[in-house]
Amino acid sequence: MKLKQISVFLENRKGRLAEALETLARAKVNIRTLSIADTSAFGILRLIVPDPDKAKKVLEKASFTVKESSVVAIEVDDRPGGLAAALRVLSDADINVEYLYAFVEKSGSKAVVILRTEDIDAGIKTLKAAGIGILKADQVYKL
Repeated sequence: MKLKQISVFLENRKGRLAEALETLARAKVNIRTLSIADTSAFGILRLIVPDPDKAKKVLEKASFTVKESSVVAIEVDDRPGGLAAALRVLSDADINVEYLYAFVEKSGSKAVVILRTEDIDAGIKTLKAAGIGILKADQVYKL
């Protein structure tokens, strides 16, 4: 149920994002989805890739600072309010969402969202109890 996410810390300077993505391209690591958040000094590139261990290894070899963490991929109704309903389930259970980002592909008629909660196991348990679809890692890597 959990996915491995790679977070890459990038200096906020011209070309650094391209360098990270070129490093992955040379290693033939395909990116399924990504998100980037930045401050004036640095950015955090979050990636879902089919082979997170390989991605981490090649990025670290290229002198990038990389962290691995667990996230979950959920299916939400692809309609206005679909994501809000899933987030309400977590909020009502007093589970904080640290961040989320959307997936480019769909799973059937559902939109896919990647999210990280403060307590990932409690988040998964709560979402499952509410009937919200949770994708397995291999399902996400094949989308």
